[in-house]
Amino acid sequence: MIQFIISTFGDTEAASRVARALVEESLAACGTLLPEATSIYRWQGRVEQVSEVVLILKTSEATAEACRQKLEQLHPYDVPEIITLSPSAVSEAYGAWVLESCPTSPGV
Repeated sequence: MIQFIISTFGDTEAASRVARALVEESLAACGTLLPEATSIYRWQGRVEQVSEVVLILKTSEATAEACRQKLEQLHPYDVPEIITLSPSAVSEAYGAWVLESCPTSPGV
């Protein structure tokens, strides 16, 4: 089974750097960057509005926890958004590619 991990970053450079590291370590099969997102949130008692980049990582269930841990280590935010979603349906070919790209023993 595959999983999606969603996170946000302050700029494309940081999101790209983290996505590349996770793919190179076989913790994610793919990282898709969605620039120009606007986030409105409460932080330290104030309502903030900032531009962010959304990163969607595609990984396997077997490597998802290691991917989340490494994402948290590499992330520049004090409190990074890290949300894991389990899709209810994935095309067979795409699912097979993700699983092949994220071996049970990452870094292989």
